[in-house]
Amino acid sequence: MTPLTRIPLADGGCVLVEQPGPLDGGPVKAGRVGDAVRDLPVTLEGALEPITAAARATLDQLRKARPDGITVEFGVDLAFEAGAVITKSQAGCHLKVTVSWQSGS
Repeated sequence: MTPLTRIPLADGGCVLVEQPGPLDGGPVKAGRVGDAVRDLPVTLEGALEPITAAARATLDQLRKARPDGITVEFGVDLAFEAGAVITKSQAGCHLKVTVSWQSGS
């Protein structure tokens, strides 16, 4: 069985995500799904708060250039030990930023 991690939501719900790799405890007996689920000690919203702050800071800085449009792309990984982590994209960078100006602006 694929190991799962339960991530609580601020409203009291939760989401289950597949965890890469085996659980620390080894194999789980058939029919004991509860033994294959780990609980993340922080809510999803709490885990994403540092990412939200990073996005806000990035946009605040880029707005100083007064572009007509800004796109910022983050790769986010829900690390089971560290919460939300900005990850490398396929290009090997942490952020993909696009700013645009319309001619005549």
